[in-house]
Amino acid sequence: MQALTTLKEITSLTEDGEALSSSINLNSISLATSRILSQTPGVDASPKWFAAYTAPRHEKAVVRQLDARHVESFLPLYSSARRWKNGCRVTIAQPLFPSYVFVRVKRQDSIKVLQIPGVLSIVGAGREPSALPCAEIESLRAGLPQRQFEPHPYLAAGEKVRIIAGSFEGMVGILLRKKNDCRVVLTLDLIRQSVAVEIGVDEIEPFKQ
Repeated sequence: MQALTTLKEITSLTEDGEALSSSINLNSISLATSRILSQTPGVDASPKWFAAYTAPRHEKAVVRQLDARHVESFLPLYSSARRWKNGCRVTIAQPLFPSYVFVRVKRQDSIKVLQIPGVLSIVGAGREPSALPCAEIESLRAGLPQRQFEPHPYLAAGEKVRIIAGSFEGMVGILLRKKNDCRVVLTLDLIRQSVAVEIGVDEIEPFKQ
């Protein structure tokens, strides 16, 4: 993964206890270059989904900063039970894909995301940000609130199925069984992250390429 920025950090503390970098991002792509890109014929000016790579435990703080700047973002969270040292059990919301926040911006406006404290880079090839498939992100946004899901180790190969009904219709993943439930592991290859989503046997079919 090629970082698009260098980072000069001054550490402070956010309101929910996250370590937030009150930092100055020195972007290797200048504002002038960004303006040239926006004026270059053939450059797609429509908003796309990109993956912003953040410092550890900065995801929620980054989303708050994006909201303040009116930048559309998506941070999928899942519930995790924790036991504190005093024996108390609590349920906390944790990022489904640690250190990643999805942002929807025009390609030439990605520099605005890089200026957010805590953002280290935009995932891409070399210096060029790579857009995520819009259908995958929109399916996750629509479908995750309606399902049971949890993080899953990244899978690159295996027996594949296609989801044929519901919010995830059309997505392809790997079928697993957990106790009496069926789950499909959906993978975002660009960031090498996977999520296991509970699914009905009547909602899938074998995937044949």
